[in-house]
Amino acid sequence: MDRRRFLKAAGLAGAGAALAACTTTPPPGPASSPSPTPPPSTSVVPSGPPDWTALRSRLSGQLVLPGGDDFAYEGFNPVWNSRKPAAIARVASAADVQACVEAARLRAPVAARSGGHSYAGYSTPENGLQIDLRELADIEVLPGDQVRVGAGATLGEVSRVLAASGRCLPTGTCPSVGVAGLTLGGGIGVLARKYGLTCDHLVSAEVVTADGRLVTASAEQEPDLFWALRGGGGGNFGIVTEFVFSTVPAPDVTVFSLEYPAGATADVLGAWQTWIAQAPDELWSNVNIRGGTPPTCRVGGCFVGSAGGLTSLLSALPAPANRFVQPQSYSGAVKYFAGTGIQHESFVASSRVVREPISDPARAVALMNGQADESYLIFDGLRGAVAGIAPDATAFPHRTALASAQIYFKTPPAGATETAQAVARVRDGLGALVGDTGYVNYIDPQMPKWAEAYYGGNLGRLREVAGKYDPDKVFAFAQSIR
Repeated sequence: MDRRRFLKAAGLAGAGAALAACTTTPPPGPASSPSPTPPPSTSVVPSGPPDWTALRSRLSGQLVLPGGDDFAYEGFNPVWNSRKPAAIARVASAADVQACVEAARLRAPVAARSGGHSYAGYSTPENGLQIDLRELADIEVLPGDQVRVGAGATLGEVSRVLAASGRCLPTGTCPSVGVAGLTLGGGIGVLARKYGLTCDHLVSAEVVTADGRLVTASAEQEPDLFWALRGGGGGNFGIVTEFVFSTVPAPDVTVFSLEYPAGATADVLGAWQTWIAQAPDELWSNVNIRGGTPPTCRVGGCFVGSAGGLTSLLSALPAPANRFVQPQSYSGAVKYFAGTGIQHESFVASSRVVREPISDPARAVALMNGQADESYLIFDGLRGAVAGIAPDATAFPHRTALASAQIYFKTPPAGATETAQAVARVRDGLGALVGDTGYVNYIDPQMPKWAEAYYGGNLGRLREVAGKYDPDKVFAFAQSIR
């Protein structure tokens, strides 16, 4: 198994859509200053499909229809390639996005695609309009510590540009993930315990709302929308076309990988839970359990600091069969975690969020006993700086959790139904141990009680924001906030 698969949960962002998302409950205490409420819709509900010819004439980008030589949809996950939109708009500007929303609203489903890692295929609306943002990928390092990023940019592109300036944006590590989907769902990554989630670095976002307006969401402008964009997930309020982030100096780090023998997995998971809960914020780690008889595991991660500082921390874990420790520049560490890079991978996945250490780790490990060789249960450490922000300060609700858990099973597309059943059994078995929780960036079409699982106590407020910015449900999809 390559290093990229070993630490996949750090970087695979789930929602490939760049839709401004959301779902939540009003926090106690003073409310944020109100933003102007959009005027109620007075338009008559249109009849018939969108006028594709008229829309094409308005775009500086391309509109392609089925039957054309340039009509093709191929996402990161071939399991969802059977979903076919009625049209694809390859937009070249925010004005193009506005034209698309105006043409399709109330006539056809609308969804946006930025990266390629939509876990559930929702960025390809069946018989609707896919707004492809991947040409909006400009990245500009601004004076001071900020960077402006187009919604179509990928994590690899952002990392390369910032590295040249000695800066970094805490993100996941898979280079082909879109920055938009990652940010809107929260943004768990290898620097999260030290510097927080990707969404914690969001300064402002340019958003096309359901009524076709182009607005800026920030702490001062449209604060309700800005709150919801930071962790509510992609899909509900509008389409983000551009982000401004604060960055941090790119640190030198030490990466590590510890491989354990068969039969040690339950002991390692138990020790890792205690270890990561007590570790300094400079340390990020995950434990990757691979299906088999019996399951096997590795522990890996990175430390913001020297190899000497890491060595004493690793001594608190069970002794591994194989050990790898190497100092790296941050850009080198990004390449290490990315591995060889994969353009397409067929899989079914889900998630849980682990609030507190699992009291009987052997029960969690048993869920992977006898599973296929390319099946993984990956626990990514949280807390640290993630927990330094209140759960209701942004839409991301899992601030105090010990870890997120990704259930990731590779499968050929033809076997996806059977694999989904296996994933569901692990998901529900883990849910019995940790509760009905989930991370929206690992969105799962079959997740029980999905709204509460993804958004927790923030669900009510997110519903209010969705009603304010998309009262006509222009951006509705199977797991959108209504």
